[in-house]
Amino acid sequence: MDRPVMPNYDRYERARQEFSWDLPDRYNPARYCLRSRQNSAPTDRTALLDAGTDERYSYRDVDAASGRLANALAAQGIGVGDRVGVVAPQRPETPVSHLACWKLGAVTVPLTTLFGRDALAYRLDDAGVPAVVFAPAVRAALAAASAECPDLELAIALDDRPYYHGRPDTADDGAGGIDCEVVGYDGFVDGRSPDVDVHDATPETDSAIMYTSGSTGPPKGVRHGHGLWIGRAAAAFNFFEGALDADTVAWTPADWAWGSALGGLLMGTWHHGGTVVAAPMGGFDAEAAFAVLEEYDVTEALAPPTALRMMMAADAPDHLALRSIASAGEPVTPEILAWADETLDGVSVNEYYGQTELNLVVANATRWFETRPGSMGKPLPGYDVRIVDPELSESATDPAPLPAGEVGEIAVRPGDDRVFFTEFWNRPEATEAKTRGEWYLTGDLARRDDDGYLWFESRKDDVIITAGYRVGPREVEETLLGHPAVEQAGVVGVPDETRGEVIKAFVEPADAAEADDGLRAELRERTRDRLAAYEYPREIEFLEELPKTSTGKIRRVDLRERDRE
Repeated sequence: MDRPVMPNYDRYERARQEFSWDLPDRYNPARYCLRSRQNSAPTDRTALLDAGTDERYSYRDVDAASGRLANALAAQGIGVGDRVGVVAPQRPETPVSHLACWKLGAVTVPLTTLFGRDALAYRLDDAGVPAVVFAPAVRAALAAASAECPDLELAIALDDRPYYHGRPDTADDGAGGIDCEVVGYDGFVDGRSPDVDVHDATPETDSAIMYTSGSTGPPKGVRHGHGLWIGRAAAAFNFFEGALDADTVAWTPADWAWGSALGGLLMGTWHHGGTVVAAPMGGFDAEAAFAVLEEYDVTEALAPPTALRMMMAADAPDHLALRSIASAGEPVTPEILAWADETLDGVSVNEYYGQTELNLVVANATRWFETRPGSMGKPLPGYDVRIVDPELSESATDPAPLPAGEVGEIAVRPGDDRVFFTEFWNRPEATEAKTRGEWYLTGDLARRDDDGYLWFESRKDDVIITAGYRVGPREVEETLLGHPAVEQAGVVGVPDETRGEVIKAFVEPADAAEADDGLRAELRERTRDRLAAYEYPREIEFLEELPKTSTGKIRRVDLRERDRE
């Protein structure tokens, strides 16, 4: 009944040869991440530090809080297999909500507070969510979205809470009513027992549905079992240099709705008995980030390259407890590595690569091998990774690797399927397209050099990565097309020194529409309100006619080429 322990190998080659997944027959993260190694009662060791209020929560506190919420949800009929949305920032109730659902055998749907009404409505409706836990800042968006979510019956409102930096997490007083029963969180759990019979789960038991965007079709729900969290914990252990343990203090500025932040940083740290810092900022601030690192003696941090570049322009404290930084979403440049080495006194910055579907499968780890700037690193223990023909036949079940230096599609084979996704929610055709025998196709192009390092090249499906966020152009295009002045829209990513890429929209105005700065401002505001704050097009160019295929599809490749001219 022990939870899995990650072995700390001294050499990369040994780790690759000797490591194998050893998942237990019975596994529920709501039990194993809160208990000691011997699966005894939760301890008084600090699990969470809330930088917004300076409150500390022990593992015992988190266990009791999630038990009370679990019992309150069960009284409302939430049980095995039911999906529950969690739309909240870095605050104690966010992981408590996930753990409460897993104690019942329910499935969580992590959603960022950056989502607007359309993005929320689609995901809540697609997942068939009967209940949602939400923060004050998203009340207006949820109110607008709820009318399109017929399965939604209960909305649990969190109270106002101060941010560590920036605006407070407060409700929009002008928000309309939410189209279901609304209860306050504190009253909902008041008087409930903290004791609950934790669902007897396995690594295959449904755990979460995470939404990912592609360039074609709507966002896809990625269905995961509990084995996901073991896979994320193992990856975090390795890209944090094998240092995750009870002495770890970990922090990320990333929203806990994202897989790396929730699975790698938060649940990965708790898997190993460490402490997580919650520091909701309401927008990244480099000086505030350094203050968190210094004030709470953070030892491990996860931050995208965009955040690190912003920190490079700020004054770093003289002495930090920081040992390693994990980073992903865009290349970690030589300048970032040099800054961390010189200014942060030799702190390692380990780039890693993964997908919502396929866990975190490639990384740098300076204790094992030298980092090569711009490289994603090497395959992590527990995964086989090949670069294969991007036009692979559907009948291929064991794709041959391409020669070193040749660009192809990244294909991954896990040592245990249970650390990968189960399927795309209600999308069997998409699931089938992702697999070739025991191999999973990523849709990303890369090359492998003679020494086994992987180098990312591009994405087959036109996904845009801006400041570490993956954005599907189709969703942005559809939002733009909803404006009466827009006839056609094509969205691409264009290079940007700070964010890696920014979103650029090419817009074909409708007849009689004024293609001017006023329309640009309206379109930007529309996407900010309806999608996520990072999904609005920073650049908008008007064209008389957009390039199209013979079947009428926008040729994004032509738009990218046009921008390079």
